[in-house]
Amino acid sequence: MKWVTREKARVDRIACPWLISRFIDKEATFLFIPASQVMQVAERERATPYDVPGVELGHHGDHCSFDAFLDKYKLNDPALQALALIVRGADTDARQLTPESAGLYAVATGFQAIAKDDHDNMAKQFAAYDALYAYCQARVRPS
Repeated sequence: MKWVTREKARVDRIACPWLISRFIDKEATFLFIPASQVMQVAERERATPYDVPGVELGHHGDHCSFDAFLDKYKLNDPALQALALIVRGADTDARQLTPESAGLYAVATGFQAIAKDDHDNMAKQFAAYDALYAYCQARVRPS
């Protein structure tokens, strides 16, 4: 499958490709393009748009695109649900939502600054999401 979103990705637009690659579509292709072209490219490339206004896999109320993916694909893993709170806080103005949200925002902003493009940004950040997921697994695991 092809997935398309806005270029210059930071939190949600990197967290979603991580989620897609790990849990939804291991062979996914990601396109990062100017915001004004997302819907045209989605139609032309038969790609699924995400994290743009007015799409199913976008922000709805106080939830971000990561939440929309969890809902649509019925990913009820408690660790993913915990990670969703961290991502939501980092991707919105609710940085206080979890203790980790502000840190994720800072790290994502730094990776965005040092990455040569969005694909490089994904490659650099996926390990951070793997680590956050492992952290969340340990937190939700019954003692």
